[in-house]
Amino acid sequence: MTDTKDSDRKGNTLGLRGGTETSHVRQSFSHGRSKSVTVEHKRKRVVTKPGAPGATTVTARNGAGGKNLSDTEVERRRRALMAAKAQEAERQKLEAEAAIAREEELNRLRAEKEAAERALKEREIAEQRAADAAEAAEREAAEVAERRQAKAASHAHAPKKVDEPIDPAAAQTQAARAEAGRPVGPKKFTETKSAPEDKRAPRSGKGADDGRRRSGKLTITSAGADGEGRQRSMAAMKRRQEREKRKMMSQSGEREKVVRDVKLPDAITVQELANRMAERVAAVVKALMQNGMMATQNETIDADTATLIVEEFGHRVSRVSEADVEDVIVQAAADDEDESKQLPRPPVVTIMGHVDHGKTSLLDAIRKTSVVSGEAGGITQHIGAYQVATPDGSVVTFLDTPGHAAFTSMRARGANVTDIVVLVVAADDSVMPQTIEAINHAKAAKVPMIVAINKIDKPGADPNKVRTQLLNHEVVVEAMSGDVLDVEVSALTGAGLDTLLENIALQSEILDLKANPDRQAEGAVIEAKLDVGRGPVATVLVQRGTLRRGDIFVVGEQWGRVRALINDQGERVDEAGPSVPVEVLGLNGTPEAGDVLNVVESEAKAREISSYRERISRDRRAAAGSAATLDQLLAKAKADQDVQELPVLVKSDVQGSAEAIVQALEKISTDEIRIRVLHSGVGAITESDVTLAEASGAPIIGFNVRANAPARESANQKGVEIRYYSIIYDLVDDVKAAASGMLSPEIKEKFIGYAEILQVFKVSGVGKVAGCRITEGVARRSAGVRLLRDNVVIHEGKLKTLKRFKDEVREVQGGQECGMAFEHYEDIREKDVIEIFETEEIVRTLA
Repeated sequence: MTDTKDSDRKGNTLGLRGGTETSHVRQSFSHGRSKSVTVEHKRKRVVTKPGAPGATTVTARNGAGGKNLSDTEVERRRRALMAAKAQEAERQKLEAEAAIAREEELNRLRAEKEAAERALKEREIAEQRAADAAEAAEREAAEVAERRQAKAASHAHAPKKVDEPIDPAAAQTQAARAEAGRPVGPKKFTETKSAPEDKRAPRSGKGADDGRRRSGKLTITSAGADGEGRQRSMAAMKRRQEREKRKMMSQSGEREKVVRDVKLPDAITVQELANRMAERVAAVVKALMQNGMMATQNETIDADTATLIVEEFGHRVSRVSEADVEDVIVQAAADDEDESKQLPRPPVVTIMGHVDHGKTSLLDAIRKTSVVSGEAGGITQHIGAYQVATPDGSVVTFLDTPGHAAFTSMRARGANVTDIVVLVVAADDSVMPQTIEAINHAKAAKVPMIVAINKIDKPGADPNKVRTQLLNHEVVVEAMSGDVLDVEVSALTGAGLDTLLENIALQSEILDLKANPDRQAEGAVIEAKLDVGRGPVATVLVQRGTLRRGDIFVVGEQWGRVRALINDQGERVDEAGPSVPVEVLGLNGTPEAGDVLNVVESEAKAREISSYRERISRDRRAAAGSAATLDQLLAKAKADQDVQELPVLVKSDVQGSAEAIVQALEKISTDEIRIRVLHSGVGAITESDVTLAEASGAPIIGFNVRANAPARESANQKGVEIRYYSIIYDLVDDVKAAASGMLSPEIKEKFIGYAEILQVFKVSGVGKVAGCRITEGVARRSAGVRLLRDNVVIHEGKLKTLKRFKDEVREVQGGQECGMAFEHYEDIREKDVIEIFETEEIVRTLA
């Protein structure tokens, strides 16, 4: 039975350790044989935590194909498992102790280092204090010595008493010496028994004897003075010599004038000018007064006045300007003139034309002929520019600009972006006004033009009609013996696209386009945006040099470091050469379209150039102000009390309306104010109109027309006001009101609901809350409210809270109950009516 109990205990141990599901103990006794115990397990596992030290699995089975484990084997395995666990625990303990020891050692070393640094610092402080004390002691000793010298000198030069008693014995001695032929003068050393020479009268008694004894003592000072008192110190002698030397130089003549090179900026203060000339501020102020300019040392003078003062003082003038910070950009442009370093580059082509003549369809067709299907349509969405390979293997860069307005903006900012202009004209339509404007812009930019006659597949297409109409605008195509290339294309069928690409390649070969890829990069911003995830992103077309990742650049009023470059296929690249469009990440702000990007050598230079440009732009805006608004222009006219002109731009839907508006505005003119129409036209308000309005400081009046998106964005940036009208009388009345200075914002009230107070509650921390029912309309949290009592308005204000049940809500619909509380007002009663309204204020602001 003992063996059976041992087996049961072991079986239970294995069952608890391994999670035994079923176990059976079978005992069998044989004749004369020892007892045997067989533990049968249908499923037994010994599982420890995954990853734990010593993790193992023990499986014991009995039956066909299994293995019988004896008690000794089970006990041996259990002991081995326990020993492994003990070893692992010991190892973990040793590792923990070692980690603690390492941490203590690090703390000890850190403490020793801090103590050494602290001791070194204290020693330095002590040495500094000792040096300061020694210096103070030396100064004090020098001062004491000087005082003693001054006192001794005063005693030595003091007058002596005339009526002194004459010793008869001394008189006899002097007479004897005179007879012997020896000198009779006073002795070099004062004898002890000789009478003292004191300023005061001789006194009798003990005090007089003490004075005589002290005066008769021989000292080093009295011995070295030779009867003339104490001599001056070496420092005093040197100071005296310096004074005599300066006095002699002043008597001999003035010292030689030091001529300096004085750098003069555009504006400088008087004190700074004096410092640069090394002259006294009072002398500079005196010179200004002599020239008729009353200025203090803190006032600013211009460069011309400063030049006269500098020349009057005999110095040389070196004029500098704040714009000199951009000399590095000018120098880089000068280095680009070396023909030996220039290599061929792809042409940059801008497609222009009327929006209804198939320009976008033509661009899509060109992309489909050169870009794989998986990438089609994604290029222009990403960066607005892309590259296309022609059949002969050359590369052409296309700009997907939204019409001629963006092209004009870029040309106005001096960005030489476009090499070739492709003018798209529909074969089934005539030459439109925007087509004429595109022709004029291309001629002004002096770039070659290729005419693409689109929509030739349509039944009513007449390409010869288009060619004939182009003759009226001095555009003679090759079909009519001219020099302008023309191609008949169809964006729908793809006809003529290869010929168009070949003509572009031929034109670029004639132009012989080259650029230097080894210089610092220079490019133009095609478009810029503010991405939520990536920050400011600028689409840049590199014109010269090579833009690399990590370059520091300045673009307009912004600067940055190239953090990433993304090409037209959305792939990250390390560099971009000439005529390659890329997206640039890493700007500190969003630039404007058309700004020029220049790479500089250091971040400090980029910050300096950016700060200078920003300051110039801010000064320009401050000088102009927002003078493009009617109110401010009229206020300025009243202040001047003189005849002023009020310039306006008029755009209308038809020509007849434009003429009527111009005539009506001219009739408003008076003796003091004159309305001058700068430009009147037909069609939508474009970015060109905004540019003209900004230059002239005039508002834009739109009659039954609207501004396009680029024009609205440009107006917001430049501070140009755009006003829309649909009735000519309202237009004339507003201009007349502005002329009289009575222009004011229009406020409209819109009643949105009514509520009845059912019960008033008092809530701690909130005040009185009205339990209401919305009887009509809706109640909104942001709306204004009026409290009506017996149909009399007793309060008007805002809601402090609007709740439904316990939740704060924005709006409560009609028929529902809610809780309301007024701001700064609590005199509410039951049966009061709350009128809820919204105010709409039409302010004369930018469109």
